[in-house]
Amino acid sequence: MEGYIFDLDGVLVDTAKYHYLAWKTIAQEFGFELTPAHNEQLKGIGREVSLHKILQWAGKTLPKNEFQSLALRKNELYLQYIAHIDSSELLVGVADFLHSLKNKGKKIALGSASKNARLVLERTGILPLFDTIVDGTMVTQAKPNPEVFLKAAQLLQLPPAQCCVFEDAPAGVQAAKAAGMRVIGVGEEQVLCAADEVIPNFSSFVLHNS
Repeated sequence: MEGYIFDLDGVLVDTAKYHYLAWKTIAQEFGFELTPAHNEQLKGIGREVSLHKILQWAGKTLPKNEFQSLALRKNELYLQYIAHIDSSELLVGVADFLHSLKNKGKKIALGSASKNARLVLERTGILPLFDTIVDGTMVTQAKPNPEVFLKAAQLLQLPPAQCCVFEDAPAGVQAAKAAGMRVIGVGEEQVLCAADEVIPNFSSFVLHNS
């Protein structure tokens, strides 16, 4: 593999918990209790798609203007949570693995639905390690559509078959497969069983390939 494409939340940084807290607050406003099980289904998908799912679970509908306002307010809550994040939010082994790829001359990209991806990478100190960033502001189709990963490969100037994706969500694994890329799941094997390989974290991946 010449190109390595990473999802953000739950793969590189421990910010998925802040998305959950923000969505939980929004859901409570119309009397719905968002559980961790619900939250698993929100991983890897965009803000608007997530809000549609929550409203469907709650049996609610909103006018378009209220929907957009609620989506923006969720983002404001999330930004408040991440206002003071730093490199301590990086998951185990991430920094070392990214540096090892860089030292080997590999190309590194981000492929995330997050519209705040660049901000998170900057605050955690790993932004300079990325050759290109594809985030939620650059795509129109949410995962499991492969658009985000195909765009990342295009910007890296590599064919999909030479790219490896790291994902923590089933929707992301499906997207990578649909893009024709190798995919490594980061997390639990029973959740990410469709991936080519599953690792608990990047320190074990480095050891496995040393």
